[in-house]
Amino acid sequence: QVQLVESGGGLVQAGGSLRLSCAASGRTFSIYAVQWFRQAPGKEREFVARISASGGSTSYADSVEGRFTVSRDNAKNTVYLQMNNLAPEDTAVYYCNARASSSYWGQGTQVTVSS
Repeated sequence: QVQLVESGGGLVQAGGSLRLSCAASGRTFSIYAVQWFRQAPGKEREFVARISASGGSTSYADSVEGRFTVSRDNAKNTVYLQMNNLAPEDTAVYYCNARASSSYWGQGTQVTVSS
């Protein structure tokens, strides 16, 4: 079992930055690839970024490529999403998802970007 808790969301002006954290319980967190998703009001949940279990491989949605960076510290059981140059269209609830043989979701953290 893995429990995930996201934090770091908030209200920021366009052009600003936020760093989200996804803290995991469980000693085997390092075997899980982790993905970030987001869901804006009235829209489907969409993929944002992914990091491999080792942290050696990352991928991003086209909409965030070059602005967002995903990283992880397995010693701290935490994955981060650094978000720079935020835009109003980045407003959403952001979720992390840990995936190996099973899949686990956090409760989400709200990010609101004002214009």
